[in-house]
Amino acid sequence: MKNSSKNFSILVKIYKLRNKKILNRKNRNHINKNIESRKNMPIKKDDKYQVNESKRWFKKWWPEGVPKNTTFEEKTVNEMLDEQVEKYRDDNLIWFLETWMTYGEFQDKVKRFATALHDLGVRKGDVVALHLANSFQYVIGYYAATRIGAIASGINPTYQPMEILHQLDIIKPKVLIVLDALYEPFIKPIIDKSSVEILIYTNVADLADGLGFKRTLGKLLGKIPKGKVDFVGAIDFMELLETEPNVPKVDIDVKTHPATYIMTGGTTGLPKAAVLTHFNVVSNAKQALLWLGGEEPGMASVGVLPLFHSFGHTVVMHCAVKIGGYMILFPKPPETEDLLKTIEELPAPKGMLYPGAEVLFKRLADFEHMDEYPGVMGKLRLCISGAGPLHRPVRDAFVENTGGRIVEAYGLSETTPGVSAGNLFGESPIGVIGMPFPGTEWGIWPTDDFEAGPICLGDHDDTNFGEEHTGELCVHGPQIMLEYLNKPEETADTIREFKGAFWLLTGDIGFMNEDGTVELRDRKKQLIKYKGYSVYPKEVEELLMKHPEISEAAVSGLPHEEFGEMVKAWVELTPESNLTAEEIKAWAKENMTHYKRPYAVEIIPEVPKNVIGKVQRRLLKEADPIWKEKHGN
Repeated sequence: MKNSSKNFSILVKIYKLRNKKILNRKNRNHINKNIESRKNMPIKKDDKYQVNESKRWFKKWWPEGVPKNTTFEEKTVNEMLDEQVEKYRDDNLIWFLETWMTYGEFQDKVKRFATALHDLGVRKGDVVALHLANSFQYVIGYYAATRIGAIASGINPTYQPMEILHQLDIIKPKVLIVLDALYEPFIKPIIDKSSVEILIYTNVADLADGLGFKRTLGKLLGKIPKGKVDFVGAIDFMELLETEPNVPKVDIDVKTHPATYIMTGGTTGLPKAAVLTHFNVVSNAKQALLWLGGEEPGMASVGVLPLFHSFGHTVVMHCAVKIGGYMILFPKPPETEDLLKTIEELPAPKGMLYPGAEVLFKRLADFEHMDEYPGVMGKLRLCISGAGPLHRPVRDAFVENTGGRIVEAYGLSETTPGVSAGNLFGESPIGVIGMPFPGTEWGIWPTDDFEAGPICLGDHDDTNFGEEHTGELCVHGPQIMLEYLNKPEETADTIREFKGAFWLLTGDIGFMNEDGTVELRDRKKQLIKYKGYSVYPKEVEELLMKHPEISEAAVSGLPHEEFGEMVKAWVELTPESNLTAEEIKAWAKENMTHYKRPYAVEIIPEVPKNVIGKVQRRLLKEADPIWKEKHGN
């Protein structure tokens, strides 16, 4: 497309957008209505989030040098960035595809892109969706959107069109930023059914200047994915970066205005958007900084986790900014050898932070040729395993093979996500989820009866410890989300008031030990943890039942040595169907992202339900031979 025609398209787009103010006003009013419902809840002001320092978890395992309490500043994510740019302007912030970007260069690109978005009519409260792999463009797009008061929301690049449209229907974005290689197969089939008005496209290697000749050669040989974008009026990301920076001043109430929508299943298993405010994001980044020792400038953060996921969103992206370090981004999970080569080659005087699921650490623990990468030994200084339990054999093998240190962490999308972690600098027990971060407290409540009051809060005079006092884990702190987007009833069921403070009901069942640590025993929300991914049974069931020959489906997780849990589907067919299990799996491969697809499918005459029509997943699960073998039945 020639520059003249592109400029004309931009002008047309601006004209159209500025004549849709009524729609914009409706969107903003809707957001304000939800925020007001939270503001008007009867609650005392608890801005300081101070935790009683006699709590049990402070006594035995608490890391030396980590404060029990702190002050949480009221600032936007871009004010956090600007503070760090003032200190580290010429230091590196991002490494991606052999290319470095400094804090100053990043801030300049953010301001340019933010100005361009504003020129296109994007305003406070509008949503900018990011259908991107980990990349320079993802981080620039996120910070640029939030800089003008828009709301960023990442989309899983492995989603199939039907899944993408479902998210778009929930978050209703005005802008979609997409990789050119992803547009035709995933976005083109559904974009006309969405709220998207502006489409911005980019190639994954567009800003990877460090690739040099390899970049050109890679495109010619097809090694760097690329694709055609024929959406009318589509705008090149790189052209927008040529905009002279002139970012308008936008007033943002950091405690009520969203920075991002993170998709989650919550307690029901149905996808919804957790609304995380600027205060949530900045506070959780500070909590992570303190837990990592509070040093600035800090370590390199290894970004294998996707940035659209809450874990990567905070511990890779925002934490790198907050600790004055840099993030190492991979567009997709690298092979073990490539990861080790990168770790060995990149500078990290203070070591590296590596957040991930246990399956990532198991690969390094089991790698038999670590002697070929001597520069890795001891470089993975602080590793945090989340999205499921960390088992002792994996921990011990990882430490021996890499010389690194690893602890288990716990969090939820609804908590931005960090709630707790083990001691990174001293002894830390296995089988528990560590200690709550500074400014965070937790307690055990009766399952499904919050109003009955807490079973145990970890106070010095509490006695209700141990498995006989099992209940639901609830948490309080500055990282607790504002709400579920457009889900007031589910918000009210998930965030409750106790003695003038908001507590989030996690849906996880467990008990508190006498030392204040918590052991989890079950998941009230029936999540399936497949290789660290969260799979929501109800969502998979609904996707399966979109097949015209499937009348009912039940989905549950079964133990699996490699995956943690595998997804199994029990399927009831329509009367005339001769569909086979293998055909169902093939259909799922075409319509679902890899970690949601049923690993096993069993066709049954009828899916069992209770008297009110609720699918009885547990009956099917506990009758399965794999479950019986694991549990000795």
